[in-house]
Amino acid sequence: MNFEFSEEQKLVQQQARQFLTEQSPLSVVREVLERDASQVRIHEDVWQGIVKLGWPGVAIDEQYGGLGMGYLELCVLAEELGRSLAPTPFSSTVYLAAEALLLAGTEAQKERWLPAIATGGLVAGLAFVEATNGIAGQALNMRWQDGGLQGRKTPVFDAEMAQLLVVSAINEAGEPGFYLLETDQPSVRCESLTSIDPTRSIAAVEFSKAAADPMRQDLDFAATMGVIQDRAAVLFAFEQLGGAQACLEMATDYTRQRYAFGRPIASFQALKHKMADMFVAIELARSNAYYGAWSLSTGSDDLTEAACVARLSASDAYYQCSKENMQAHGGMGYTWELDCHLYYRRAQHLASVLGRQAYWKDRLIAEVA
Repeated sequence: MNFEFSEEQKLVQQQARQFLTEQSPLSVVREVLERDASQVRIHEDVWQGIVKLGWPGVAIDEQYGGLGMGYLELCVLAEELGRSLAPTPFSSTVYLAAEALLLAGTEAQKERWLPAIATGGLVAGLAFVEATNGIAGQALNMRWQDGGLQGRKTPVFDAEMAQLLVVSAINEAGEPGFYLLETDQPSVRCESLTSIDPTRSIAAVEFSKAAADPMRQDLDFAATMGVIQDRAAVLFAFEQLGGAQACLEMATDYTRQRYAFGRPIASFQALKHKMADMFVAIELARSNAYYGAWSLSTGSDDLTEAACVARLSASDAYYQCSKENMQAHGGMGYTWELDCHLYYRRAQHLASVLGRQAYWKDRLIAEVA
């Protein structure tokens, strides 16, 4: 059996890598990192370039203004975005908000908002985490009453630039559900939060009877939330995979050029073992990410299991590779001047976007038990 991507999908990946190499080198990431805290944490030129290429609409059906290519193409794009550390709101808009709309939106809501996402005219986000109750929001404090949302969500990714948010909340009867909210109203207030990776915007969002529209009411909230998380976990796993691969390449390139005792330090056994361990971790993460991509693209019943193992192995691989990359560079690897810390920051950020390892381990255990 052939588990590789098709030649057409590989071509999409090659074109994406070429674009991001030219338009979003690490110098662009540093430019965003070094901005004042009050400035927007995206690179507008890179984002507009991605929009012109049509990437936000890759997995959105043509009836909603997308390209209708599919999730496999979105996975290869995610890997390249992870490799380049592109500072854009792509993941929050495409992996989270668009998927929430596809799963929980009414037909009228999908017809209105998905074309705007697909063409890049809209930045959106998913507000589903409350600091008091962890990742899944089983005990929601956010309330929807008399057509308005009241409460606080934190952290919300890219909320400061989002024009649309999908928000989880409970209604007057205490039933959980999804609500669609336009952020351009005085009753929505964003407070920028400090994070380990300032190239990715996060905020706390306060809602004070903010006008919001209910989404589909005939859904099982917990099941739908689980599918949204599973789909996003696979896509984030590819971002983590791309970042881990970039760390291995950075480490090998440096150790081949750095000489000690008359020979490249890449020839030292200790460093060879480190590189081998990084390679093994990446290949394990890759096989699990491919399993997740297959499950996602085919609508398999294995999606939750595949998403959990992809999430866990990709998070482990990216953390290991970003850490070992800094160590391979020696003392300089921990300095601001070298780029190693950019990947370490992103590894830590992505590992927390959908909940920590313990949450996904518990989900995996529950799924296979």
